[in-house]
Amino acid sequence: MATMTEVADAAGCSTTTVSHVLNGTRAVAPDTRRRVERVLRELGYRRRVTRPGHAPRNLAAVGMTIAASNSYSIDLVAGVEQELARAGRVLVLADSHDDPETERRAVASLLSHRIEAMVLAPTAGWTERTKPLLVERGVPFVLVDRLVQGGDVDQIAVENEPGSRALVEHLLSVGHRRVGMIAGLPGLSTTIERELGFRRAHAKRGAPVDPSLIECGESSVDGGRRAMMRMLDRVEPPTAIFTGNNAMTVGALTALRQRRISVPDDIAVVAFDDFEWSPLVNPGLTAAAQPCHALGARAVQLLMSRLANPNQPRRTVRVPVSIEHRESCGCGRSRADAESRAAGRWPHQGAAARVAGFATTPELAHAASVG
Repeated sequence: MATMTEVADAAGCSTTTVSHVLNGTRAVAPDTRRRVERVLRELGYRRRVTRPGHAPRNLAAVGMTIAASNSYSIDLVAGVEQELARAGRVLVLADSHDDPETERRAVASLLSHRIEAMVLAPTAGWTERTKPLLVERGVPFVLVDRLVQGGDVDQIAVENEPGSRALVEHLLSVGHRRVGMIAGLPGLSTTIERELGFRRAHAKRGAPVDPSLIECGESSVDGGRRAMMRMLDRVEPPTAIFTGNNAMTVGALTALRQRRISVPDDIAVVAFDDFEWSPLVNPGLTAAAQPCHALGARAVQLLMSRLANPNQPRRTVRVPVSIEHRESCGCGRSRADAESRAAGRWPHQGAAARVAGFATTPELAHAASVG
């Protein structure tokens, strides 16, 4: 039976687009939809539909909790589901809403059904609430996307610090000296590691970090918008911004649009997390792209390995990100332009974009290999 990845490859689109066509979760361009539907028919794709808590008798079920509101979750869940299907399992999904107590209740509910194992994108408070429940029940589990210290669990995530460092160092390399960061929810490993990359980029370039330019965006669209507004209201606003996830990026761009501030003319923007539509917006967004589908599949492989050999050592796996270099970083601007912004002298808002050939720095081009 064909997989979503095979359908996406044949249709020339992403697995996210195939998912939207199948589930009607977002509008898809008519031509793309027709192409995907044709490939689905030609390859004979069939979806396995399972009601929560009701796995087929000959298949075991694996539970998963994740904050489903973030768009990166779609590809991550698709990777988990596809790899579980290969292993003869079905997925039962619950939304944690990034709330520790909601996560605990969801896991308790899943464990009350026929759940063989768990995949979790944990909340900041999972150690106190959810982990004891899993340990008490003796249920194998793996953490994905967000890691914990100590090495006592199987877990997998991307290389957050090197990717963040490469993006911020690139901004500094083209002349910015007031680079702001919109950070995620406190306590999450993704927030901690991406801020660490932000700070290490400054240290490598010999540029001081202004603590007032690090704002919490709460890992949400509205939080990102509010954080960006606070940045813009400063006497000396930043000349460039690094956003810590895609939801906060949407919020930040919304705030800039509301204030009629041009990207990258008035402010440069780089982001962790890429969007399917990033190349289509104007300007295109320079971003660190996570291989979410592969991340989900690899998490299941870790879990299957644990089920096959319960006594093997716990493992922490890191997956590199790729840097998608587009126009929002504004690195084609002249040196004088960059120095003017570094000195806090913004041009007239709404000026036309001055984009020339973008000179990718070695740090940006080799982000995935930076240790």
